[in-house]
Amino acid sequence: MKETAGLKKNNGKAKQQGEVVVEMVHLQKSFENNHVLQDINLVIYKGENLVVLGKSGTGKSVLIKCIVGLEDCDDGLLIIFGEDVSALKEQQLVEMRTKIGFLFQSGALYDSMTVRENLEFPLKRQSRSLSRKEIDALVLEALENVGLAEAIDKTPGELSGGMRKRLGLARTLILKPEIMLYDEPTTGLDPITSKEISELILNVQKKYNTSSVIITHDIECARLTANRIIVIKEGVCVAEGTFTELKNSNDEWIRSFFE
Repeated sequence: MKETAGLKKNNGKAKQQGEVVVEMVHLQKSFENNHVLQDINLVIYKGENLVVLGKSGTGKSVLIKCIVGLEDCDDGLLIIFGEDVSALKEQQLVEMRTKIGFLFQSGALYDSMTVRENLEFPLKRQSRSLSRKEIDALVLEALENVGLAEAIDKTPGELSGGMRKRLGLARTLILKPEIMLYDEPTTGLDPITSKEISELILNVQKKYNTSSVIITHDIECARLTANRIIVIKEGVCVAEGTFTELKNSNDEWIRSFFE
Protein backbone atom coordinates (compact mmCIF):
# COMPACT_ATOMS: atom_id res chain seq x y z
CA MET A 1 0.00 0.00 0.00
CA LYS A 2 2.96 2.31 0.23
CA GLU A 3 3.29 4.88 -2.52
CA THR A 4 6.36 5.99 -4.39
CA ALA A 5 7.55 9.16 -6.10
CA GLY A 6 6.99 11.21 -2.93
CA LEU A 7 3.29 11.81 -3.57
CA LYS A 8 0.18 11.07 -1.55
CA LYS A 9 -3.29 11.36 -2.98
CA ASN A 10 -6.50 12.33 -1.22
CA ASN A 11 -9.76 12.32 -3.16
CA GLY A 12 -7.79 12.52 -6.39
CA LYS A 13 -5.48 15.30 -5.22
CA ALA A 14 -1.78 14.64 -4.87
CA LYS A 15 -0.02 15.75 -1.69
CA GLN A 16 3.73 16.26 -1.81
CA GLN A 17 5.74 14.74 0.99
CA GLY A 18 8.19 17.09 2.64
CA GLU A 19 9.61 17.77 6.07
CA VAL A 20 9.22 14.97 8.61
CA VAL A 21 7.91 16.34 11.92
CA VAL A 22 7.47 13.03 13.79
CA GLU A 23 9.26 9.74 13.30
CA MET A 24 8.78 6.52 15.25
CA VAL A 25 11.32 3.72 14.88
CA HIS A 26 10.58 0.33 16.47
CA LEU A 27 8.55 2.10 19.15
CA GLN A 28 7.30 -0.06 22.02
CA LYS A 29 5.01 0.55 24.97
CA SER A 30 3.69 -1.95 27.51
CA PHE A 31 1.59 -1.81 30.65
CA GLU A 32 2.89 -4.69 32.75
CA ASN A 33 2.15 -7.78 30.61
CA ASN A 34 -0.01 -5.91 28.11
CA HIS A 35 2.23 -5.14 25.12
CA VAL A 36 0.19 -2.37 23.51
CA LEU A 37 2.67 -0.97 20.99
CA GLN A 38 4.96 -3.77 19.87
CA ASP A 39 6.87 -2.37 16.89
CA ILE A 40 5.58 0.94 15.53
CA ASN A 41 7.40 2.44 12.56
CA LEU A 42 5.90 5.55 10.96
CA VAL A 43 6.55 9.10 9.87
CA ILE A 44 4.31 12.17 9.92
CA TYR A 45 4.93 14.91 7.38
CA LYS A 46 4.50 18.63 7.84
CA GLY A 47 1.04 19.77 6.79
CA GLU A 48 -0.53 16.33 6.38
CA ASN A 49 -3.51 14.71 8.08
CA LEU A 50 -2.64 11.15 9.11
CA VAL A 51 -5.59 8.99 10.20
CA VAL A 52 -4.95 5.97 12.42
CA LEU A 53 -7.41 3.07 12.26
CA GLY A 54 -7.54 -0.09 14.32
CA LYS A 55 -9.78 -2.14 16.56
CA SER A 56 -10.39 -0.95 20.13
CA GLY A 57 -7.49 -1.67 22.45
CA THR A 58 -4.82 -1.79 19.73
CA GLY A 59 -2.89 1.19 21.08
CA LYS A 60 -4.09 4.05 18.88
CA SER A 61 -4.64 6.47 21.76
CA VAL A 62 -1.44 5.33 23.47
CA LEU A 63 0.45 6.19 20.27
CA ILE A 64 -0.63 9.84 20.33
CA LYS A 65 -0.15 10.05 24.09
CA CYS A 66 3.48 9.10 23.50
CA ILE A 67 3.81 11.95 21.00
CA VAL A 68 2.45 14.57 23.42
CA GLY A 69 4.34 13.14 26.38
CA LEU A 70 1.43 11.79 28.42
CA GLU A 71 3.09 8.36 28.18
CA ASP A 72 6.78 7.50 27.98
CA CYS A 73 8.00 4.96 25.43
CA ASP A 74 9.62 1.78 26.70
CA ASP A 75 11.89 1.21 23.73
CA GLY A 76 12.61 2.46 20.22
CA LEU A 77 13.07 5.98 18.92
CA LEU A 78 10.62 8.88 19.02
CA ILE A 79 11.92 11.84 17.04
CA ILE A 80 9.92 15.09 17.02
CA PHE A 81 11.05 18.15 15.04
CA GLY A 82 14.34 16.33 14.45
CA GLU A 83 15.02 15.81 18.17
CA ASP A 84 15.34 12.45 19.93
CA VAL A 85 12.79 12.91 22.71
CA SER A 86 14.59 10.54 25.09
CA ALA A 87 17.69 12.78 24.99
CA LEU A 88 15.90 16.02 25.85
CA LYS A 89 16.07 17.69 29.23
CA GLU A 90 12.89 18.63 31.10
CA GLN A 91 12.81 22.27 29.95
CA GLN A 92 13.40 21.21 26.34
CA LEU A 93 10.49 18.77 26.64
CA VAL A 94 8.24 21.51 28.01
CA GLU A 95 9.12 23.79 25.11
CA MET A 96 8.50 21.03 22.58
CA ARG A 97 5.09 20.20 24.05
CA THR A 98 3.93 23.79 23.62
CA LYS A 99 4.07 23.08 19.87
CA ILE A 100 1.73 20.09 20.18
CA GLY A 101 -2.04 20.38 20.62
CA PHE A 102 -4.17 17.52 21.95
CA LEU A 103 -7.94 17.44 21.50
CA PHE A 104 -9.30 14.97 24.06
CA GLN A 105 -12.50 13.01 23.47
CA SER A 106 -14.16 14.95 26.29
CA GLY A 107 -12.74 18.31 25.24
CA ALA A 108 -11.21 18.59 28.76
CA LEU A 109 -13.09 21.81 29.46
CA TYR A 110 -13.49 23.59 32.78
CA ASP A 111 -17.23 23.68 33.43
CA SER A 112 -16.88 26.32 36.14
CA MET A 113 -15.35 28.77 33.66
CA THR A 114 -16.99 30.68 30.83
CA VAL A 115 -15.99 30.04 27.23
CA ARG A 116 -13.81 33.16 27.39
CA GLU A 117 -12.09 31.99 30.58
CA ASN A 118 -11.50 28.50 29.14
CA LEU A 119 -9.58 30.07 26.26
CA GLU A 120 -7.72 32.58 28.43
CA PHE A 121 -6.43 29.83 30.73
CA PRO A 122 -3.79 28.28 28.39
CA LEU A 123 -2.70 31.74 27.22
CA LYS A 124 -2.04 32.95 30.75
CA ARG A 125 -0.30 29.70 31.66
CA GLN A 126 2.02 29.75 28.63
CA SER A 127 2.71 33.48 28.30
CA ARG A 128 2.55 36.04 31.09
CA SER A 129 3.72 38.84 28.79
CA LEU A 130 0.48 39.20 26.81
CA SER A 131 -1.58 42.36 27.35
CA ARG A 132 -5.33 42.32 27.98
CA LYS A 133 -5.89 43.57 24.44
CA GLU A 134 -3.71 40.81 22.95
CA ILE A 135 -5.49 38.12 24.97
CA ASP A 136 -8.92 39.41 23.91
CA ALA A 137 -7.85 39.41 20.25
CA LEU A 138 -6.52 35.84 20.41
CA VAL A 139 -9.65 34.58 22.18
CA LEU A 140 -11.94 36.18 19.59
CA GLU A 141 -9.84 34.83 16.70
CA ALA A 142 -9.94 31.30 18.12
CA LEU A 143 -13.71 31.42 18.61
CA GLU A 144 -14.30 32.85 15.14
CA ASN A 145 -12.22 30.03 13.66
CA VAL A 146 -14.68 27.48 15.07
CA GLY A 147 -17.86 29.54 14.71
CA LEU A 148 -18.42 30.17 18.42
CA ALA A 149 -17.89 33.93 18.82
CA GLU A 150 -21.47 34.41 20.01
CA ALA A 151 -20.95 31.92 22.87
CA ILE A 152 -18.05 33.77 24.48
CA ASP A 153 -19.83 34.47 27.80
CA LYS A 154 -21.61 31.12 28.11
CA THR A 155 -20.40 28.17 30.16
CA PRO A 156 -19.60 24.77 28.62
CA GLY A 157 -22.72 23.36 30.29
CA GLU A 158 -24.85 25.63 28.12
CA LEU A 159 -23.34 24.27 24.90
CA SER A 160 -24.33 21.28 22.78
CA GLY A 161 -21.97 18.33 22.33
CA GLY A 162 -20.80 19.64 18.97
CA MET A 163 -20.23 23.13 20.35
CA ARG A 164 -18.24 21.73 23.27
CA LYS A 165 -16.08 19.82 20.80
CA ARG A 166 -15.50 23.02 18.81
CA LEU A 167 -14.66 24.90 22.02
CA GLY A 168 -12.11 22.22 22.91
CA LEU A 169 -10.58 22.64 19.47
CA ALA A 170 -10.50 26.44 19.86
CA ARG A 171 -8.73 26.15 23.22
CA THR A 172 -6.14 23.84 21.68
CA LEU A 173 -5.62 26.06 18.63
CA ILE A 174 -5.21 29.27 20.61
CA LEU A 175 -1.54 28.42 21.22
CA LYS A 176 -1.09 27.79 17.46
CA PRO A 177 0.47 24.31 17.72
CA GLU A 178 2.46 22.85 14.83
CA ILE A 179 1.15 19.33 15.50
CA MET A 180 -2.49 18.54 16.29
CA LEU A 181 -3.55 15.25 17.88
CA TYR A 182 -7.24 14.35 17.67
CA ASP A 183 -8.57 11.51 19.83
CA GLU A 184 -11.93 10.39 18.41
CA PRO A 185 -12.99 13.94 17.45
CA THR A 186 -16.48 12.94 16.24
CA THR A 187 -17.42 10.36 18.89
CA GLY A 188 -20.97 10.81 20.21
CA LEU A 189 -21.95 13.36 17.57
CA ASP A 190 -24.74 13.12 15.01
CA PRO A 191 -23.72 12.77 11.33
CA ILE A 192 -24.26 16.45 10.49
CA THR A 193 -22.22 17.69 13.45
CA SER A 194 -19.56 15.04 12.78
CA LYS A 195 -19.19 16.38 9.25
CA GLU A 196 -18.84 19.92 10.62
CA ILE A 197 -16.01 18.79 12.93
CA SER A 198 -14.29 16.98 10.04
CA GLU A 199 -14.52 20.15 7.95
CA LEU A 200 -13.04 22.14 10.85
CA ILE A 201 -10.09 19.74 10.95
CA LEU A 202 -9.53 20.43 7.24
CA ASN A 203 -9.81 24.19 7.83
CA VAL A 204 -7.22 24.00 10.61
CA GLN A 205 -4.86 22.09 8.32
CA LYS A 206 -5.32 24.65 5.54
CA LYS A 207 -5.06 27.78 7.69
CA TYR A 208 -2.20 26.78 9.97
CA ASN A 209 -0.43 24.10 7.88
CA THR A 210 -0.60 21.81 10.90
CA SER A 211 0.50 18.20 10.92
CA SER A 212 -2.34 16.17 12.41
CA VAL A 213 -2.83 12.66 13.72
CA ILE A 214 -6.49 11.68 13.86
CA ILE A 215 -7.60 8.62 15.86
CA THR A 216 -11.08 7.65 14.76
CA HIS A 217 -13.59 4.85 14.29
CA ASP A 218 -15.66 7.18 12.11
CA ILE A 219 -14.94 6.10 8.54
CA GLU A 220 -16.66 9.16 7.08
CA CYS A 221 -14.35 11.36 9.17
CA ALA A 222 -11.39 9.36 7.84
CA ARG A 223 -12.62 9.76 4.25
CA LEU A 224 -13.05 13.51 4.59
CA THR A 225 -9.85 14.35 6.48
CA ALA A 226 -7.12 11.84 5.60
CA ASN A 227 -4.21 12.48 3.29
CA ARG A 228 -2.87 9.13 4.43
CA ILE A 229 -4.14 6.30 6.61
CA ILE A 230 -2.31 3.69 8.65
CA VAL A 231 -3.91 0.62 10.20
CA ILE A 232 -2.64 -0.83 13.48
CA LYS A 233 -3.12 -4.47 14.42
CA GLU A 234 -1.72 -6.03 17.60
CA GLY A 235 0.62 -3.10 18.16
CA VAL A 236 2.11 -3.05 14.65
CA CYS A 237 1.39 -0.90 11.59
CA VAL A 238 0.13 -3.46 9.09
CA ALA A 239 -1.11 -1.22 6.25
CA GLU A 240 -0.59 2.26 4.86
CA GLY A 241 -2.18 4.10 1.97
CA THR A 242 -4.90 6.46 0.87
CA PHE A 243 -8.57 5.94 1.74
CA THR A 244 -9.30 4.52 -1.71
CA GLU A 245 -6.30 2.18 -1.69
CA LEU A 246 -7.14 0.67 1.68
CA LYS A 247 -10.85 0.43 0.91
CA ASN A 248 -9.92 -1.67 -2.15
CA SER A 249 -7.24 -3.70 -0.36
CA ASN A 250 -6.80 -7.37 -1.19
CA ASP A 251 -6.81 -8.02 2.56
CA GLU A 252 -10.32 -8.76 3.79
CA TRP A 253 -9.49 -7.62 7.34
CA ILE A 254 -8.30 -4.22 6.07
CA ARG A 255 -11.40 -3.83 3.89
CA SER A 256 -13.64 -4.56 6.89
CA PHE A 257 -12.92 -1.09 8.30
CA PHE A 258 -14.50 0.51 5.25
CA GLU A 259 -17.72 -1.53 5.07
